Amino acid sequence: MNIEFVKCGLLGWCMEVLWTGINSFFKKDIKLTCNTSIWMFPIYGMASFLKPLNKLICKKNTLCRGIIYTLCFFTVEYTTGIFLKKRNMCPWDYSSAKYNYKGVIRYDFAPLWFLVGLFFEKTLCHMTKSPKK
Repeated sequence: MNIEFVKCGLLGWCMEVLWTGINSFFKKDIKLTCNTSIWMFPIYGMASFLKPLNKLICKKNTLCRGIIYTLCFFTVEYTTGIFLKKRNMCPWDYSSAKYNYKGVIRYDFAPLWFLVGLFFEKTLCHMTKSPKK
């Protein structure tokens, strides 16, 4: 397991904790309870695979790159979600959301995945830069 995979996994976990904690506020949970799963670590860790993709698309504009990252996230979310759901281990269930697909993808999250993809892109690029001497 490489360091970028670990960093992406941890970063994803932190983002999920913040996201679910902030979401608790809107549900009137003043404890700001957050929720995640051990399964999410390797799923977020897969964002490290965006680095070679970024090398291929780095000359594209931000809109194009963001859309490509969104499609990548939807693909991973769908495949891991279906895999885990068949084993009754999926930590998320979007079945009650208006714009869901098979309960494992929410189309209304596309703008979020767009931004997260660009965030991971910047993070992965920063991870590879060597410190100035």
